Amino acid sequence: MASDAAARRMVWAGAALLGAAAVSAGAQGALLSLATAASALAALAALGLIRHGLSSSVVAPLEVAVGVAHDQQQLAARVLALESQVEHAPIALFRIDSAHSAEPLNANARRLLAPGRASDLDALRRTLAGLVPGRRSMIDVDTEQGVERALATASDLSIEGQPQRLVALTPMENELAAEAMQAWQRLVHVLTHEIMNSLTPVASLSHSARDMVQGARASLPVDVSADLATALDAIGRRAASLTHFVSGYRALASVPQAVPQRVVVQEMFARLSALIAPAWQARGGSADFRVEPGSLELMADAGQLEQALVNLLQNAAEASAQQAAPQVTVSAKLARGGRLRIEVCDNGPGVADDVIADIFTPFFSTKSKGSGIGLAMVRQLVHRNGGAVRYAKSIGSGARFIITF
Repeated sequence: MASDAAARRMVWAGAALLGAAAVSAGAQGALLSLATAASALAALAALGLIRHGLSSSVVAPLEVAVGVAHDQQQLAARVLALESQVEHAPIALFRIDSAHSAEPLNANARRLLAPGRASDLDALRRTLAGLVPGRRSMIDVDTEQGVERALATASDLSIEGQPQRLVALTPMENELAAEAMQAWQRLVHVLTHEIMNSLTPVASLSHSARDMVQGARASLPVDVSADLATALDAIGRRAASLTHFVSGYRALASVPQAVPQRVVVQEMFARLSALIAPAWQARGGSADFRVEPGSLELMADAGQLEQALVNLLQNAAEASAQQAAPQVTVSAKLARGGRLRIEVCDNGPGVADDVIADIFTPFFSTKSKGSGIGLAMVRQLVHRNGGAVRYAKSIGSGARFIITF
């Protein structure tokens, strides 16, 4: 019957929102905010339907629970509203059937299974089917853009006497990266503050001591005077060098808030090309910038975004320094879901597998004289503008960094 079909659809809509609300309540910190009045009503509707089956007797308890009238048009309207909330929920929802097959229930779930996202669909389905109901688990999803982490929760349901399992995946990559950055910012702020408090008097005292030695040179043995001057000069130089070094980390901890404005990507790439292309050509190489379509725009802080790209291009220049014809390509296009995607690819040796997870960590560097600031600053600037940056393995050689908005 039509009413039974509508009620069945409401069961899954309400059950899906129940799962979403469960994830929201258990995520320890409001990563989502689905516990709205609408989802609460949906939960009550789902409970009423699950308890009373899908016969006509469900109308009375449903009416008591959420005030749904007998009119089928109103019931259908509520079903469509619930389905819309499920479809656009900011989590991926799946139904695991008796054959342990994962059926996507909303747009985020379908996008995760679409070409270009999860690289091993069978492995993902096995992982989802193997989740323990009621227990939150952190899972890694291998995608063509790298490994994405998600918080997974499974719930067992019984509908018309048939056992069903609902799985909700909450994307965690951006949240974890944001938390890590905040932790590093606090640490860097404390360290730089304490170090600068110690360095400032050292530099000042060494300068004063050198002046005193100069004034008392006539009364000091020549060799003692020379040794003191050399030692104090070394102390002053090292203090100045450390001050400069710490100032770089202080900049990492004090990136200002972004001031978004309309940025025409083609124009931004033209400015970057004029800035760095001549240096690449002088080395016998090339720096290519591509935009598809040419009218591509985004809202971001132009200065911060350009600085992030300059840092990536500087890394590319250093990585490809040993190549006979160094090359870097910067491309921008619209990816699936209308997201803007910027890629920076070079023909250097790429990043070793064992350090990929650490390259955006402050203080970490694979270079003998590296400061570990460059890529950490890139991530900071990109996140300040609502984007995400990650390293992805190239099909051929070289490094590939992907920024998405």
